[in-house]
Amino acid sequence: MKAGLVVDGDYIYEEEKHLTVLKTSLFFANDGFTVYDCKGQLVFRVDSYGPVPRDKAEVVLMDAHGRCLLTVRKKRPSLHHRWEGFLGERSEGQKPVFSVKRSSIIGRCGMTVEVFNTPGEEYQIEGSFGQRSCTIFNAAKESMAEIKRKVDASTNVVLGKDVFLLSLKPGFDGAFAMGLVLVLDQINGDEYVETDEPEMSPTAED
Repeated sequence: MKAGLVVDGDYIYEEEKHLTVLKTSLFFANDGFTVYDCKGQLVFRVDSYGPVPRDKAEVVLMDAHGRCLLTVRKKRPSLHHRWEGFLGERSEGQKPVFSVKRSSIIGRCGMTVEVFNTPGEEYQIEGSFGQRSCTIFNAAKESMAEIKRKVDASTNVVLGKDVFLLSLKPGFDGAFAMGLVLVLDQINGDEYVETDEPEMSPTAED
């Protein structure tokens, strides 16, 4: 099996790929996303099911045509915010393809990701998803994907946190990376506290 493939080989790219992730509601945490490539083509979408979610513990990632690629689900009971990813639309008794759990880093989004269909394959997520500043590392500590604030190219202004970049290194499964974003968003939503923090100032090197 190709290294980096967890969910769908259609989303493994030969060159570095930058996806724009747009949170589709500003009023509620965890309601949905649309994801576009640099040409403005829809790549993924995540829809909420009504204003009052029946079960916030399960989120479905779809492709541009509405085909279910991945279901991420909070494991209950779980002491460490353990989430699991299932191929397609999860069915009863189905085995997960990966799990995500909080690592020992306190106060940041330090998470450990274990991939089950490739024994020994692990990833670490470090940084702060709330600040839209995270990196996904493989076991060799190589960066495989990054979540970062998006800068408007025409004005050089940092956009709000409802729009951010997901940058994928060549060979890393974009659907898997987006599944990890959904887990981070759910965990961040669980711990969500409104703060009046100042917007980051744009920097010349962005």
